[in-house]
Amino acid sequence: MLDQQRPAGATAEASGRIGARVVGRERELELALAAVSAGRDLLLEGPPGTSKTTILSAITEEWGIPLFFIEGNADLTPAKLVGHHNPARVLREDYSADNFVPGPLVEAMQQGGFLYIEELNRAPEDTMNTLLMAMGDRAISVPRVGRVAALPTFRVVASMNPYDNIGTARLSQSIHDRLNRIVIGYQDAEAETRIVRLRAGLGEAGADPGASLPERIVQDAVAVTRATRVHPDVRQGSSVRGAIDAAMIAAQLAGLRGVSEAEDERYPELCFDAMTVALSGRIHVDEAAETTPERVLREIWEDRFILEPHAAAPG
Repeated sequence: MLDQQRPAGATAEASGRIGARVVGRERELELALAAVSAGRDLLLEGPPGTSKTTILSAITEEWGIPLFFIEGNADLTPAKLVGHHNPARVLREDYSADNFVPGPLVEAMQQGGFLYIEELNRAPEDTMNTLLMAMGDRAISVPRVGRVAALPTFRVVASMNPYDNIGTARLSQSIHDRLNRIVIGYQDAEAETRIVRLRAGLGEAGADPGASLPERIVQDAVAVTRATRVHPDVRQGSSVRGAIDAAMIAAQLAGLRGVSEAEDERYPELCFDAMTVALSGRIHVDEAAETTPERVLREIWEDRFILEPHAAAPG
């Protein structure tokens, strides 16, 4: 269990153990550990699929404290965040502290856990204001219950997607003033390849891309997924989750179609089919572009397998 602040030595030991479970996030993990060990609340800003939840899960598991996960949206009212009195018991017994059903904020404060709010900028303003007192005073006042004080290990950790501006609102300066901010981008190609190998159960670390069909699938899935992030007609590309799914679907298609090696002439089209299933719903085309996700993916596929075949060629 961590205190309000942890000694630097203990944090360094934890970083080494946690780092073994988080691929390609050494710097961000170190920064997050430093912030929460110093007793600070945190804002993780980055696109989906960049290991934000993984980092927090690894930290809380290492320190043996609970992680409370809630999704920021228009339905996240202060009552849902703080808690409510049980209506049936109120009718029978009237209001009392015993009838109170704690929400995730109160539970996190009472148990000394991390409250992780995904997409904080989607939550209503009055809900965000409820967090101000919890972050500033480490305590809140609940009507008919009284004052709830947080244990020293309580932290508020929020996330935001900087590319998403639909249904979101700007965070107030008061919220920003209470949160330390870490910007998390996509991993590099090597780290994403390691993640896909691990999560999809394909390929071997250090293997030649042409040595086996599974490793070739991993390399191609990562390459086309990363290409969605730099395509001129795409506002937001796919996360590494798309690459994982594309690799797993391609491997299943290879078995269904009897494709056992990358030199098979059916392999490129198999990859396109896997791309379409895994990535078409994950990329967001610019509204000004007169195209579709499927057309964008076809262009990326052609760049990988036809226009620059040496990039995808085995060996």
